[in-house]
Amino acid sequence: MDNTSIITQVTNPKEEEILSSNPEKVSLSSSSLRKKSRRSLFSSFFCCLQSYETESPPPPTTTNNNTGPLPPPVEENGAPPKPPEKYLLPDVNINDYGKKCVVIDLDETLVHSSFKPISNADFIVPVEIDGTVHQVYVLKRPHVDEFLQKMGEMFECVLFTASLAKYADPVADLLDQWGVFRARLFRESCVFHRGNYVKDLSRLGRELHNVIIVDNSPASYIFHPENAVPVQSWFDDMADTELMDLLPFFEGLSKEEDVYGVLQNFRGR
Repeated sequence: MDNTSIITQVTNPKEEEILSSNPEKVSLSSSSLRKKSRRSLFSSFFCCLQSYETESPPPPTTTNNNTGPLPPPVEENGAPPKPPEKYLLPDVNINDYGKKCVVIDLDETLVHSSFKPISNADFIVPVEIDGTVHQVYVLKRPHVDEFLQKMGEMFECVLFTASLAKYADPVADLLDQWGVFRARLFRESCVFHRGNYVKDLSRLGRELHNVIIVDNSPASYIFHPENAVPVQSWFDDMADTELMDLLPFFEGLSKEEDVYGVLQNFRGR
């Protein structure tokens, strides 16, 4: 397959200047996809969701093993898509009855990945590109283990990433040691809308007033911003406490009947 845009993530601001002068560095923003040919062969693995007017990357080439056939993800007319006849998620597990559904992003929300060797990487994941295996170095965001364990107790948690499964699935295997994610959704479950891979929450098969999305990229939830808990993009700050700081908020949110008012107040702060 084409070796572009396997991992969907934003660009580390501290690396942007380095990238422009050193083609061996990685982590590329999709807001400059047209510039990718001037950078490393592998820098195009990283495509950002920050820009609303990005250049269109290649169409997805993997299939989702968790669901049946879905409508084509590309929206030609720029209008939000209609919900599919078959939803992305299976029926709610009996252990999750009564719980709200939290959709959690992967890159720059829970982890940061790079093809550049990282001495303190938590995981090294091999990814095959055109018959050659390359190493992806993965850093876990501080407190991610406790965050996932607590979230799994309070919510029906779903991993939803715009990255391809060939990268994200093995990362999730290593990251989620407790089976927190009831389902995993990848790029082919997104809607390609105005240059971005959007996570359309209406396609999940859950009541929207009981769905929350945790994501660092506003473009990924542009169809349902009222359901979002925005988080700061994380790259390598080991003093970061955002995931830990969010836990009391989510504990209170898990007891609310309707998420919209609480989330509006949260975003207002």
